[in-house]
Amino acid sequence: MTEDTSREVLFAQNETEEDNVLNLSLRPQKLDEFIGQPDLVENLKIAIEAAKRRGEPLEHLLLSGPQGLGKTTLAYIMSQEMGTKVTATSGPAIERAGDLIGILTNLSDGDILFIDEIHRLSKVVEEFIYPAMEQFQIDFVIDKGPYAKTIKFNLKRFTLVGATTRSGLLTSPLRARFGLNFHLNFYEAADLVTILHRSAGLLGVEIDEAGALEIAKRARGTPRIANRLLRRVRDYAQVKANGKITKEVAEAALNAQRIDTLGLDEIDRRVLTIILKQYSGGPVGLEALAATMNEEQDTLVDVVEPYLLKAGLLRRTARGREATALAAEHLGLAPKRLI
Repeated sequence: MTEDTSREVLFAQNETEEDNVLNLSLRPQKLDEFIGQPDLVENLKIAIEAAKRRGEPLEHLLLSGPQGLGKTTLAYIMSQEMGTKVTATSGPAIERAGDLIGILTNLSDGDILFIDEIHRLSKVVEEFIYPAMEQFQIDFVIDKGPYAKTIKFNLKRFTLVGATTRSGLLTSPLRARFGLNFHLNFYEAADLVTILHRSAGLLGVEIDEAGALEIAKRARGTPRIANRLLRRVRDYAQVKANGKITKEVAEAALNAQRIDTLGLDEIDRRVLTIILKQYSGGPVGLEALAATMNEEQDTLVDVVEPYLLKAGLLRRTARGREATALAAEHLGLAPKRLI
């Protein structure tokens, strides 16, 4: 029995189909498999090849952009390409400088430390990480007053990969310490179609070009959302159709999920509807909008607004958020101010 056959039998015996899917990573493992972001990928290939030829770790790298575009995936790809390990954490998870010492001292030469939402590091931790990034050393102070002592830790030469959805909240000193800085943009539908065909193959789902395009158009330019929608459409196709994802099946499945033709979900439509109906199209301040919706401001800024801005449905102005005429037309709402 081959290794692949054994794996299939194991899945069949011990896991449901959904468990199989959850354990099956759809993330690419190499840069050559990464779809989209061509300029970023090309520059990263050059940086990796140059570092390999010099026998050095990669420079520290900052990745910025909305959620779900591949920042975490790129960090893991870099570790694969460099043949090193990756340790992942997040800004909010590192509450004290001491939390970082154990992580940093366990890194080997060339290892990658991935910090998601790095803009949420506390000021104390951020200043603590500066010498680690520059001199690969950290100074830890124990005790206080006349009994205070400084313990110096020498670190292996590691690569810090920081990811952020809000690069504007990064302090200048921290941003300046990254040698490489890339921004990820929303994906075009054609790239998402390619991603969906690859994912469908990994999931063992039959999908035609029109079905993939329908999902891609409603995926908000985001691979993570495209793959999530693919799973839901697959479920619908298996229960309501013959298992194959066509345009008609995709439309029916996504309409049932209340994902409209522009990829807007309930919260997106609610944001725009409130601005159009309760605030006459805007402007409205973020705090007032969040209070009206009973949502966190960070949810609106990080999750909802990026795509609405990109799609031309929302504007940010000095006075607040405004819904556009396109949003009014899409929702069938037309305040006097936008007519």
